[in-house]
Amino acid sequence: MLKIENLCKTYPSFRLKNVSFELPKGYIMGFIGANGAGKTTTLKSMLNIVKPDSGTVTIFGQDIVGNETALKQRIGFMYGEADYYKHKRVGVVVDVYKRFFREWDDVAYRGYLDRFGLDEKKQISELSSGMKVKLALTLALSHHADLFIFDEPTSGLDPVARAELLDLFHEIVEDGEKSILFSTHITSDLDKCADFIVFIRDGEIIANTTKDDLIAEHVLVSGKRSELSDGLQSRLVGVRQNAFGFTGLMRRERLMDGDPVVRETPNLEDIMVYYDKGASK
Repeated sequence: MLKIENLCKTYPSFRLKNVSFELPKGYIMGFIGANGAGKTTTLKSMLNIVKPDSGTVTIFGQDIVGNETALKQRIGFMYGEADYYKHKRVGVVVDVYKRFFREWDDVAYRGYLDRFGLDEKKQISELSSGMKVKLALTLALSHHADLFIFDEPTSGLDPVARAELLDLFHEIVEDGEKSILFSTHITSDLDKCADFIVFIRDGEIIANTTKDDLIAEHVLVSGKRSELSDGLQSRLVGVRQNAFGFTGLMRRERLMDGDPVVRETPNLEDIMVYYDKGASK
């Protein structure tokens, strides 16, 4: 459904370097990385919002370059919270927006308005950050898209609303015909719903695998400071130390039977944080 190959983009202070990954039909892919790692640049380059320097983006078997208008009819895209025409009512903004989509579905749109508790009579400026996110999602979901690309879709939502949104994501892909790619720094959301994880750091992909495999490939280890030998530390991805001991992340294949450590299963946040902090261990 979506294939990215060797995507590159250079700015004066940042470089996206040969980003490649593939999202098959019927799955949810999480795109993780620290702020500034290249998530938004990748998404914008994929959609030709930003012109990449090189690389290819294939969606539904077609190159985005030359087929952009037709392909975007089938893509539901959300970039942050909706901030369109602040002093216009929601209904007015939607009347303009829906003209761009041949498959706009008013019945689906009304259903999402009710589901998210949105009021068409309110001005955009009257909406909270969370409601603006819900409006942006409503627009993305109301024109029968097959591929959904969301940048921080749960940002600004309370825990209950985030849980409801993750349930909706599962509903979207359950027929096996649609897929979702979304970037987020709230990795606990991905723990609950993602099938695949793409992890970007400093403009480069450092992991591209299933969520379960990524977690299985790593282990959290902890122990007393006196047990943190140079040999053990050299095998850690990253480590935190305090007066009582240390905790670190290690690739499971580098773990030795004789290591004097307590072992635990990491979550996605652990993996992202320890890779990001590895240079300062």
